[in-house]
Amino acid sequence: MKTAFIVFDNMTFLDFIGFYDAVTRLKTMKFMDDFSWNVCARAGQPNAQVTDDRGLKVVADTVGGSLAGYDMLFIPGGFGTRTLQHDRAFVDWIATAKDVPLKTSVCTGSLLLGAAGFLKGKRATSHPGAYEEVEPYCATVLQQRIVDEGALITGGGVSTSIDLGLHVVERLMGNAGKDARTRVAKQMDYPYGS
Repeated sequence: MKTAFIVFDNMTFLDFIGFYDAVTRLKTMKFMDDFSWNVCARAGQPNAQVTDDRGLKVVADTVGGSLAGYDMLFIPGGFGTRTLQHDRAFVDWIATAKDVPLKTSVCTGSLLLGAAGFLKGKRATSHPGAYEEVEPYCATVLQQRIVDEGALITGGGVSTSIDLGLHVVERLMGNAGKDARTRVAKQMDYPYGS
């Protein structure tokens, strides 16, 4: 299972790291030996480095190229989504994930899924302050922490990233999902995980 974690300037790192921490434990806790990932930035990102909305920096290990070869796509939110949803080159890059079986976002990352056309006809959520911005992209905006539409899962505001990660852990593990979710939440010392 190969995951593309999308990063960009002016993202919110808690959106990213909450989800990242939960789902990468599928590998580190030996639930899925074949779970792998790349931290992906768009082509032209100088030094593959992105800076969040407060100055924290991270270096992507993959820059540009198609997202088609992944099994899961994850897009965090942050103020950068407000302009990137109108950046044709960025949206076209995200759209290369059209055949990725599972697409996920948290917070305003749903704006980028929407701009790429992935929310069309679907129910979705986002940060409560962005519900109106997401409306044109989807069938219905739900004021929920997680909206699971099968091949598309969106999460609400920033702290939802942990809940979304645990939800995806449970989904990916099938019949063993509830136990895996509980064990991951316990290792994270996250009391809201079950």
